[in-house]
Amino acid sequence: MGVELIAMGKGIGFEKKPGSEIDDAAVEKIFRLENMDNKEHFKELLGSLPLEHIRLSTDIISYARDSLGLTLSQNVYLTLTDHISFALNRHREGMDFNIVLYDEIKLFYPLEYSVGRYALELIEERLGCRLDEDEAASIALHIINAELNTAMGTTFVMVQMMREMMEIIENQITIPEGAAYPRERLISDLKQLVNRLVSEEPISGREDEELYRFVKEKYQEEYRILDRVCEHIERQYQCTMTPEEKVYLVLSIKRMKDLYTC
Repeated sequence: MGVELIAMGKGIGFEKKPGSEIDDAAVEKIFRLENMDNKEHFKELLGSLPLEHIRLSTDIISYARDSLGLTLSQNVYLTLTDHISFALNRHREGMDFNIVLYDEIKLFYPLEYSVGRYALELIEERLGCRLDEDEAASIALHIINAELNTAMGTTFVMVQMMREMMEIIENQITIPEGAAYPRERLISDLKQLVNRLVSEEPISGREDEELYRFVKEKYQEEYRILDRVCEHIERQYQCTMTPEEKVYLVLSIKRMKDLYTC
């Protein structure tokens, strides 16, 4: 069975008829559509948007993949191209918007945010149009979605949940100004935890009740902080941690607390 492809390049279809061969030298990008969810929408999008917008999107995605080693869903070609074109049109009309979770995306996903910053520089270089700094976070969201293969709304929930969990934990710990490493480690732990909670993926492995009881008794202060986190996410998001996740987060809080207080 053949694979459906879309070839992109300047003048690639000029004076060509259906079924004609194309010049390989004119091909800039080939899209393989066998794994793309919305093929027809993507084909319509490629036909309706300026070629430069498509080039920008593909170059940004290539940068994320090749320079930063990110693994992305093919659907990002559709979502990011559509977003960039919309953002440019909106900017020209003076309709820039602030993204609510700008600071959180910058904090929790610095690698993806760097892709957004690269995108702003590339857009300005090629089109002479400087988009608002918030667009770096918006572009980062599309990259995150493509990494996790989730919907935009799901990613927003994950980022918001991490922010609220972090606030609860940090409100119980005295944090020296300028401290970075302990917080970054906790962020990494929270990202893994929230991804599992939101995706509702099952946890494999045997429950260790003895370890759970030991941690609960030995680290009572940290466990009280955990209780506040659990109560919040159960009330706000109807998410429940497993005993293993509770042990993991208690130890993470303990490690962070020790590093801040030493």
